[in-house]
Amino acid sequence: MINYRIIYSSRKTLALEVTKDLEIIVRAPNRCSIKVIEEFVKSHEKWIEKAKTRVETRKLKEIVLTPEQEKMLKAVAKEILPKKVKYYSDMTGLIPTNLHITSAKTRFGSCSGKNSVSLSWRLMAYDEKAIDYVVLHELAHIKHHNHGKAFYAFIEKYMPDYKKRAQLLKNPLANIDLL
Repeated sequence: MINYRIIYSSRKTLALEVTKDLEIIVRAPNRCSIKVIEEFVKSHEKWIEKAKTRVETRKLKEIVLTPEQEKMLKAVAKEILPKKVKYYSDMTGLIPTNLHITSAKTRFGSCSGKNSVSLSWRLMAYDEKAIDYVVLHELAHIKHHNHGKAFYAFIEKYMPDYKKRAQLLKNPLANIDLL
């Protein structure tokens, strides 16, 4: 038996979520019966187990920083990220309307509909090739506001090894204290 919490709302479909605390949440339409929810959860047991494993793996890879390390990474990000954005902007001709250095924990970067790029200072804990990939990835969203074939073709044009670089984002640097 899988333990879960139900959140009812005015939605039309059922959805599952495994939180970072490994809590299973079922989002359900207001009038959905418990029986339907139980069948839904039971039919998704394999997905739930895989999702729990992903969350646990992510937690193991999470870096715990001292306040000094965090301060240092923020300072390094403020110095390095604008230079990298300029380099790739000059290369591609894609210029963001703004650049924000954020403290985002779950996203390395984002690009708004108004072409403003945000990059997390936490990127500084990763290999430089991975950082370059994220910068180019977010700039590419200025031209392609999706993750379609044209988006990745654009990235590949400037960074043929982008897939290998993206894989580097799965593991922070082990020698964070050497930065």
